[in-house]
Amino acid sequence: MTMATIAPAPYLDDQGDPLFHLAQEPHHPEGSSTMLGFWLYLMSDCLIFACLFATYAVLGGSYAGGPGPGDVFDLSLVALNTAMLLLSSITYGFAMLAMSKGRIAATQRWLAVTGLFGLAFLGIELYEFAHLIHEGATPMRSGFLSAFFALVGTHGLHVSFGIIWLVTLMVQVARHGLIAANQRRLMCLSMFWHFLDVIWIGVFTFVYLTGMLR
Repeated sequence: MTMATIAPAPYLDDQGDPLFHLAQEPHHPEGSSTMLGFWLYLMSDCLIFACLFATYAVLGGSYAGGPGPGDVFDLSLVALNTAMLLLSSITYGFAMLAMSKGRIAATQRWLAVTGLFGLAFLGIELYEFAHLIHEGATPMRSGFLSAFFALVGTHGLHVSFGIIWLVTLMVQVARHGLIAANQRRLMCLSMFWHFLDVIWIGVFTFVYLTGMLR
């Protein structure tokens, strides 16, 4: 008497039909979809800033009889602002190094320093905007100023969002420690923060330095 080979029971749906694709589905590392989704978000943000840079390239020479870059830009102030953002990127790198070693207190300290540099950047930028508006260089004055406020202001909004995100993660780390989910979130914020650094270097070069040479 021979015994028939019994095949393993397949996965079944609610109606009792086999779901062979579930048994064959490959395993994906935890958080891989989060990182992929965040990369897609950064690419969409690149398109937004590309449009703003293109708008400034077209309207940057339209002064409408008003002030030009040489009349409104203070390179020493902008250089200080740039230093604040670049230093914040360095301190965030130190936070990531501390995170990789599992040092919660050091991670929190470097994140706090990063947030302070980010706030200094925003404070200087708001001072610059307030000074321009006080001098009559408002966004409605010319195409140049409209494009300038749109580009630099959008970057400033991103930095503001980044600081809020950073504070939220500091609270999460304080409550739950450097669990895998928090490390993944800190890595996403790291990419976002360095992305803003790259965008600002483009703004500093294309808007401020090039504008002063016109």
